Amino acid sequence: QVQLVESGGGSVQAGGSLRLSCAASGDSVTKLCMGWFRQAPEKEREGVAGITSVGGTSYAYSAQGRFTISKDNAKNTLYLEMNSLKPEDTGAYYCAAAAPPCGLASGTLQTRRTLSWGQGTQVTVSS
Repeated sequence: QVQLVESGGGSVQAGGSLRLSCAASGDSVTKLCMGWFRQAPEKEREGVAGITSVGGTSYAYSAQGRFTISKDNAKNTLYLEMNSLKPEDTGAYYCAAAAPPCGLASGTLQTRRTLSWGQGTQVTVSS
């Protein structure tokens, strides 16, 4: 089973940028469907961006045009580049992975398999 470790969170002002990383071990990101989820205080976890094993991507409406999900196969790492950050982007960000097949819907990774999760990294955007 793949193990995932997120990093790159922090505190930024509105309009700033962050790049989140999710280092994978135990399997290759090239083989996996992967996604980023976030959970704001007192809210349910929601999908932000997803990428299939063949590179197809999908974003939540709130993330379109501002966030970019990508894989670095050489580093076996998933990234989320976040620009023009807003206070409503605040939350704990988690990466998740599963073996294919999978689907993507509005940034949410969908699969019948059990997702592997990282421990999360906190993003705080101040106005």
